[in-house]
Amino acid sequence: MKLLQFIAMVFTALALVPAGAHFFELPNKIHLAQNDYFIVQNIYRGWALFGVVLFGALLSNFALAVAMRGRGTPFALVAISFLCQLATLVIFFLFTFPANQATNNWTAVPENWEALRRQWEYAHATNAVIAFAGFCALTLSLLTAKR
Repeated sequence: MKLLQFIAMVFTALALVPAGAHFFELPNKIHLAQNDYFIVQNIYRGWALFGVVLFGALLSNFALAVAMRGRGTPFALVAISFLCQLATLVIFFLFTFPANQATNNWTAVPENWEALRRQWEYAHATNAVIAFAGFCALTLSLLTAKR
């Protein structure tokens, strides 16, 4: 159980890295001119590899929730963490991924690029808040779990 808790904590914490980066860069990027914005977007090349971390967080939180079934509050908190991880993936595939596709990963400029930028930026910011809530729920679960 301790190993599973550790794995869930590590993956969930690592999932905060890209989420936090996107959250804190938003105010500086949201009003950039088109050319500047598309140049800055190039810093995210290769970040798709963070998908491994997100799926690791999802799976490890799910496994931990199954292992903690029947343990009251600690179980409920892990379940919340799992649902938060799941929600970030749903938001990614509903809002972020379509913006990436429409812009060919920010290398092509469609007419509605500003709307796509808002969609992309705010989806990432929303995911950062949800990922942080999931991390907090997991942490509280581990703190309240009885040995």
